Amino acid sequence: MYGKSYSACLYGVDGFIVEVEVDIANGLPQTTIIGLPDSAIRESTDRVKAALKNCGFRFPNRRITINLAPADLRKEGSSLDLAIALGILLSDEQLGLPDGRRFVAVGELSLDGTLRPVPGVLAMADCARRQGFDAMLVPPGNADEASLTGGLAVHALPHLSLLVPEQERAELASGKEKRYTFDAAGLLHQPGRPADTPETAAANEDYVDVLGQEQAKRALTIAAAGMHNILLSGPPGTGKTMLIKRLPGIMTELTDSEALEATKILSAAGRLQSARARQGLVRLRPFRSPHHTISPSGLAGGGTIPRPGEVSLAHRGVLFLDELPEFSRGTLEVLRQPLEDRNVTISRARAAFTFPAHFMLACSMNPCPCGGAPGPDGTSSCVCSPAAIARYRARISGPLLDRIDMQVEVPRPSTNELSASGMSSAALRIQVEAAARRQRERYRSLGIQVNSDLGGAALRRYAAPGKEARLLLDTAIGAMGLSMRSRDRILKLALTIADLADSDEIRSEHIAEALQYRQLDRKMPE
Repeated sequence: MYGKSYSACLYGVDGFIVEVEVDIANGLPQTTIIGLPDSAIRESTDRVKAALKNCGFRFPNRRITINLAPADLRKEGSSLDLAIALGILLSDEQLGLPDGRRFVAVGELSLDGTLRPVPGVLAMADCARRQGFDAMLVPPGNADEASLTGGLAVHALPHLSLLVPEQERAELASGKEKRYTFDAAGLLHQPGRPADTPETAAANEDYVDVLGQEQAKRALTIAAAGMHNILLSGPPGTGKTMLIKRLPGIMTELTDSEALEATKILSAAGRLQSARARQGLVRLRPFRSPHHTISPSGLAGGGTIPRPGEVSLAHRGVLFLDELPEFSRGTLEVLRQPLEDRNVTISRARAAFTFPAHFMLACSMNPCPCGGAPGPDGTSSCVCSPAAIARYRARISGPLLDRIDMQVEVPRPSTNELSASGMSSAALRIQVEAAARRQRERYRSLGIQVNSDLGGAALRRYAAPGKEARLLLDTAIGAMGLSMRSRDRILKLALTIADLADSDEIRSEHIAEALQYRQLDRKMPE
């Protein structure tokens, strides 16, 4: 007696289909699960047995073998409970499925048969859609999430007993040889109406609230237009944190593909709540601000069962590290690989997991441990020794600083600056969107969208400066002792400045402005 159902598991932040094969044979009563299950899946036999009995079904008192294919890929989590229960009912001929329907069953079973939601359903639904399945059976708490991909009929199953009518379950429990066909027509999920998103409140923070600091606002506009990494340095109270926290308000919305990527990561991390799923895919760019006590695995991802870290939760958005030198050096060094490769790879004994990590790094720091700055008369209020300042700045390694495109000083504003009202976030966003359109049109055949992603031959083709601009750049590189990586980043930054100026050529003034945003290169110790 053989039955088969389909389910899905997570592999990193992606889903993969699992074939659940059930064979019932004569022999001593025993249930065995093979196919590299983890402890949560091995324990599912007890949950499934209790759920079937409490829902009026009979659990076969025979030898049951359950195979999870592909057998060479490790399966983790409780998402296979429902498919295992269906496989047992199918192989014991207590249940039949409609002909011609291929659906994926995902959900955790409680002992009374209630279906509990599981993380990562959006990634599983996207995988099922791409592999040609036409329906998905999920707990009600995952129904809105599964509907986000489109192309799948989503059936919300609140309770295992709803697989067959109540009067027919009594006949099954009495031992009558009868097979019932599951009809999911009445369970078809209708996505709810979008509600006001919690992101609306964050969007109300405006750059008008930050008095002065027009140069820093200009730098942040450039960073948002090209997704360039940025570091703000200045004494406490000058508005560095306020400036960066308002950065998402001037950035473009996520495209459809980017929104699906960002929402899948939230789903895999278990952070996509049902209320959020009802509102659709995430459209505002993520903004993550971890505390400086975070561990390297918390930042990059990891754990016994690897899960996305902050660099992946900030995918297609902003990762804000406030007071950058307060982070441990070992924690900061894990940023070097994702800043270059746009992903992070976590290796374990059985497998290697790759998480997307395409983010914009935004940082802030004080000029010294005490945070002192020049006073009104030009004298310094700093009480730190030169050695203490050197140790403080040395917490940021040269290779990491080399990967930060813009290093901007944020001084205390003067009285005149405090009385002037600057540009609003809406006005700055118009500039950013115009530059973003130029970039999308320019790179429509390359598969990239922003200037910061340029590299190799594409960088030489699209970011070639004029003769005078090249001479200025080469002279400055030699005088400042910058690396070739810094040279490439200056070129990409100058290209974004040209896009904001609606210029088709990188001119000397664009190179000059880009060079101004490397203010810490000559101040940091080797």
